[in-house]
Amino acid sequence: MEQPILRFPKGFVWGASTSSYQIEGAWNEDGKGESIWDRFSHTPGKILDGSSGDVACDHYHRYQEDVGLMRELGLKAYRFSISWPRVVPDGKGEANPKGLDFYDRLVDALLAAGIEPFATLYHWDLPQKLQEQGGWANRDTAAHFESYVSAVSRRLGDRVRNWMTHNEPWVAAFVGHLYGEHAPGLKDLKTALQAAHHILLSHGRAVPALRAGGGGRTRVGIVHNLEWVNPFTQSEEDLAAARRHDGAFNRWFLDPVFKGSYPQDMLEWYGAKAPAMQARDLQTIAVPVDFLGVNYYTRRTIAHDAKGDFLKVKRIWYHFVPHANFEQWEVNPEALYLLLRRVHREYGQPVMYVTESGTPSGEEVRPDGTVSDPQRLDYLKRHFAAAWHAIQEGVKIRGYFVWSLMDNFEWSSGYTKRFGLAHVDYSTQKRTIKESGRWYAETIRRNGIVM
Repeated sequence: MEQPILRFPKGFVWGASTSSYQIEGAWNEDGKGESIWDRFSHTPGKILDGSSGDVACDHYHRYQEDVGLMRELGLKAYRFSISWPRVVPDGKGEANPKGLDFYDRLVDALLAAGIEPFATLYHWDLPQKLQEQGGWANRDTAAHFESYVSAVSRRLGDRVRNWMTHNEPWVAAFVGHLYGEHAPGLKDLKTALQAAHHILLSHGRAVPALRAGGGGRTRVGIVHNLEWVNPFTQSEEDLAAARRHDGAFNRWFLDPVFKGSYPQDMLEWYGAKAPAMQARDLQTIAVPVDFLGVNYYTRRTIAHDAKGDFLKVKRIWYHFVPHANFEQWEVNPEALYLLLRRVHREYGQPVMYVTESGTPSGEEVRPDGTVSDPQRLDYLKRHFAAAWHAIQEGVKIRGYFVWSLMDNFEWSSGYTKRFGLAHVDYSTQKRTIKESGRWYAETIRRNGIVM
């Protein structure tokens, strides 16, 4: 019996994602300035395995090899990020020509290989010099970001059509400024909320700067990490708790971009800790975008907890459902379908790309050097199918980027987690495409998945 194939729309963009600090290495070469992640990872006790991104995947020196890897996978697009301190070492002032030269070479190599570049301007590696002046809690950082973006756009805007201003503002603001688990390692709610506002403000300021450098071809979006939130029970307390978590995690970042306002229930909840704003800030943030990037990994089940964190909630862990080997993340593709449909319905039917999705679940390097990772392959197949079902209902999903192209420095987990379509032997820097990568290449070739 012939197996059914879920065919994706013609021109669907199949890609993979990375970020600068996680793969580039060369942390202090060719005039690059120090980033908050350089400082954070060099601080004892901050990274699980005591490692850093000093070398990472050495992509700065091996980018041509990595573009060859993308070509072997058949990628239609590659989502990467640009290191702000590599381009503007102190975060403000003159651009570093050698930093711009690197991204110039990378973009040219991608285009020569027939791979569309999707560039992210900020994936968490703020110049350390700006952090010493208050970082994202300082309103001036939004202006410096606009200047940096303008410099990059002037250099690359003739060839890069698709831009993303920020990756996951929630993580940059809350994990970095409230939970202290990411750089810069702060733990203060008011600072986190102010940082989140300035990140969104810098997005709004960057959009016209990018369009100015692109000669009318530019498409600009922003990438949010979003979750489908379930209440643990249908009690009033759990329903309200789930609403608060959704407000802090999803609506606090989607509403300003698409509706020009922060959710009123969350402003009331935060009270005096809500961010300071100026008169036209929300109008600036709500500048029209061409697409939304959605990073999805898991769903979240929330219950009320009077002794809980700033939201008075707790997460419920189910032990009888599949989990990824990372923070007990549930493997729940249906939640991706529900999330995409929800964003479509509630936020004006935006064009969307799934800009990150993947799992670090188990893999085995066999004696012959091949890498078996059946859990990742199954994860991708089921989540691609969830996106396909959303497309059938009219949700405007134009592409899907797997996290990640290759194993890399996984932030505070160091090198203990592997998300890659390609395995990296960090002692030799050898890249080996995993079985999931081979399967993905075949999926791209047929523009569909065999179920």
